[in-house]
Amino acid sequence: MIIGGYAGSYIPALWGAGGFSFAGMIFGALGSFVGIWLGFKIGSE
Repeated sequence: MIIGGYAGSYIPALWGAGGFSFAGMIFGALGSFVGIWLGFKIGSE
C-alpha cells in the first residue's frame, strides 16, 4: 500500500504537478488501492 501510494503520487510529477496537488492525492489514493489489491491477490494464492 505504501509503495503504491508513493508511486501513484509521483505520476503527476511527470507533467509538473506537485505530490500534494489534487492530482497527486487522487493518484496516490488509486496507487494505494492497487497496492492493497495486489497484496490481497498475492496473499490469497
